[in-house]
Amino acid sequence: MTDYSKDPFNALEAKTEAQKLAFSPITFHTARSLRDLGILAVLDKASLDGLSAQQISEQSGVSEYGVKVLLDMGLSAHIVTWNNSKYVIAKLGYFLLHDGMTRANLDFTADVCYAAMMHLTEAIEEGTPAGLKELGDWPTIYEGLSRLPEKAKNSWFAFDHFYSDRSFPLLLEKVFEHKPKRIFDIGGNTGKWSMQCVNYDDQVEVTIIDLPQQIEVAMKNVADAGFAGRVKNHPTNMLDKTLELPSGADVWWMSQFLDCFSPMEILSILQRVRKAMKADAKVYILELFWDAQKYNAATLSLNATSLYFTCLANGNSRFYRSSDFLEIVEQAGFNIIERTDNIGLGHTLLELEVK
Repeated sequence: MTDYSKDPFNALEAKTEAQKLAFSPITFHTARSLRDLGILAVLDKASLDGLSAQQISEQSGVSEYGVKVLLDMGLSAHIVTWNNSKYVIAKLGYFLLHDGMTRANLDFTADVCYAAMMHLTEAIEEGTPAGLKELGDWPTIYEGLSRLPEKAKNSWFAFDHFYSDRSFPLLLEKVFEHKPKRIFDIGGNTGKWSMQCVNYDDQVEVTIIDLPQQIEVAMKNVADAGFAGRVKNHPTNMLDKTLELPSGADVWWMSQFLDCFSPMEILSILQRVRKAMKADAKVYILELFWDAQKYNAATLSLNATSLYFTCLANGNSRFYRSSDFLEIVEQAGFNIIERTDNIGLGHTLLELEVK
């Protein structure tokens, strides 16, 4: 991971990087257009010698002007290279075209975040998701997830599931180590984890605890998958302290849920869970901590996504530094039995017990 205590640039390098930042929205849309117009796909199928602008135009259906103006910016962004009057796809172009993580991040930024980020300064000043008005009229994005514009909704869920789904096999093995009979899935979202659980163990019963709007989506998915009898639901607002939580679970599960809240809200949620849970029950928290990542790209992705929370989600949450988060966990009255980093695409699993 990068040593953030040092400035990596000399003066000339810093000035160059400043220009990259100044024009970064244009670079972003260049990359997106090269992908979506099929230009990168044409170059990907070409020989290592590359293709001329005329050849790319003929094969992609994009005007020669469009091909040249996009690919010349692509040269500056190192998406393509230049070889004897021909354009050649570079490694960066290859990953823009083929890498699942890059596609999920690019589409999420374009379809969910891009217009909203014009309101980032306002969001910081007000402590509200000021950019959310670009997508709909809700106090937070969570009330509106099921009603987002179709393109934004598809990109949001593709982004969310890309990072969470890859962790399931190891997590199921861990959670079912002690053969729980009843699991509460807090923030169950579309019901994916709950369905994984009942598919993994035919004796377990799962209850999804979430907002009514999300419960409706999750239970439709559950019914469609044939698990309606074994997945129950408890609609609630986890921020409303007057609403009691159900009791009786062996496992309380929260996956990429608590990053949706401010530190004081996380503390309140965990204290309510602690009050409702059995003494011998376990709490599992699956989170992404930006300082627990193996690769710089992952750290950058998480810190950028934190600003989605700022501008769109609710105005006061983020992906946390692990030490800040663990301090809240202990303050809520839990001991950390085990911490496992680098699960899937950089997740951390915390196993907790009541102090």
